[in-house]
Amino acid sequence: MPATPLPGTRVPDHRGRTDLDRTGLDLAGNPRVRVLAVELLAAAWHVLRRTTFEYLGADGRWTRQQRETYDRGNGATVLLYDPERATVLLTRQFRFPVYVNGHPDGMLLETAAGLLDDDDPETAIRREAAEETGVEIGELEHVFDVWMSPGSVTERLHFSAAPYTPAQRVAAGGGVADEGEEIDVVELPFDRALAMTTTGEIADAKTILLLQWAALHGPFRTR
Repeated sequence: MPATPLPGTRVPDHRGRTDLDRTGLDLAGNPRVRVLAVELLAAAWHVLRRTTFEYLGADGRWTRQQRETYDRGNGATVLLYDPERATVLLTRQFRFPVYVNGHPDGMLLETAAGLLDDDDPETAIRREAAEETGVEIGELEHVFDVWMSPGSVTERLHFSAAPYTPAQRVAAGGGVADEGEEIDVVELPFDRALAMTTTGEIADAKTILLLQWAALHGPFRTR
């Protein structure tokens, strides 16, 4: 009897996805890379693949290589700032991956963020900001797009910034309980938040990048 196809390949996985083992086979943008095979290793909520490819080195030789990539989709994040009171609005939540890798309690201070799912970056970050902080964003500024861990994670993160006022906090925030989220909303003076990036009290990469952008090029660059 033929082997049963792995869920997520020819047959749908628990999220209805198929052909997860074909991602990358049609890449043609870099003539020094020839993708040979894609193996689906895991398809739980996100997707782990092992890709075999040939790479043309500077010495003119093709070498066969393998890379494992973790595909969790793309995401968006926003720095919420009050220019009049010189404050920023952050979140604090438990992150098991950092807890298991040396963080004292796993509770990270972060800018509001989330996966795009099927939305564009602006729609997604407006949704996430409302869910996590209770803020209805008005004006939104695109800052930059960054690959946060390009050696293994495919995610591209879309960064933005938006002013807020106390009146725009129309709900308590705290995240979506049905998704297991338990998020504290933390308002800090900008200068204190920036200083916390040097003491380790803020250790999240996206948050550090946005705070440094705000100090160098953004709303607090003259401070």
